[in-house]
Amino acid sequence: MLFSIIVPVYNVSDYLQKCIDSILANDCSDCEIILVDDGSTDGKCPTVCDENEARHPELIRVIHQENRGLGGARNTGIANAAGDYLFFVDSDDSITPDCLTVLKAAVGEYSADIYSFPIYTVDGTGGEQPLPTSRVYDGAFTPEEHPEFMESLPAVWARIWKRSLFTDSGILFPPRVWYEDVRTSPKLFALAGSIVTLNTPLYRYLIRPGSIMNSSSWERSREIIDAFDDLLEWFKGAELFDKYRRSLCGLAVRHMYIAASVRVLRAQPKAPLLGEFRQSLERHFPDHDTLTDKSGLSRNERICYRLLQRRAYRTLNLMFKIKDRL
Repeated sequence: MLFSIIVPVYNVSDYLQKCIDSILANDCSDCEIILVDDGSTDGKCPTVCDENEARHPELIRVIHQENRGLGGARNTGIANAAGDYLFFVDSDDSITPDCLTVLKAAVGEYSADIYSFPIYTVDGTGGEQPLPTSRVYDGAFTPEEHPEFMESLPAVWARIWKRSLFTDSGILFPPRVWYEDVRTSPKLFALAGSIVTLNTPLYRYLIRPGSIMNSSSWERSREIIDAFDDLLEWFKGAELFDKYRRSLCGLAVRHMYIAASVRVLRAQPKAPLLGEFRQSLERHFPDHDTLTDKSGLSRNERICYRLLQRRAYRTLNLMFKIKDRL
């Protein structure tokens, strides 16, 4: 079997059937779909899962379990998967009609460990915008050849993964935490024998008010500090930290210093957590200002970085307020 498509499910009855239908609209030959009902309490998701399994018993398997969080649900999917490649699809998202066809052709051409692709972001009105998740390179490459790939968006659903990357390394997703992808994807990047980047968006990521990364619980953004502590300790233990130090610094600057700071700043401009992000970055990378490849940052990221360096939080907050009004 080529693909195991793992769909963690928790209280997403408004979106779940659309997600499943988007997968079924593809060429699902040589695939299995594993729906992991992670203790849903909405009274609907377990039924939707079971009804789809009954309609497609040859294709869909349902696993009901007590709630273990997104990471725990993904781990259950991994433990029960039979496919050569794992494709993690969040249950409020969807895939494009040609997604599996494109991926099958790419696997047939390269037989790489990881295939990365752009996505569409979808807003509440259905409007969508393409979003690159990494640089695009010609052919297959090793992480040593392009260590800057480590700075890619770490979202696991923006790529497919050779199942052996997980089973051979023992790497799994941490349960019941935020930023589980930050703790996981870069480790797998470093262990990959070869990586391929595609230039066709294959995944639709829904931006909705109730989603984790859009939540008003800004205090939990502190967990990204723990995520980077875990990630960098793993690289040191694997004796890979020095090899990827510059790229890991770039990853921390993008996601912990810039993205997390902006997220907190917009919710609570005077939060002491802003200082904690800065302290964590300087603890791990005291030379981050010279180590960071500024050319790899977008224009907005460079502006945010400069303002954060100056602790110009009010200016940065005002900039986003003006942007929101446009």
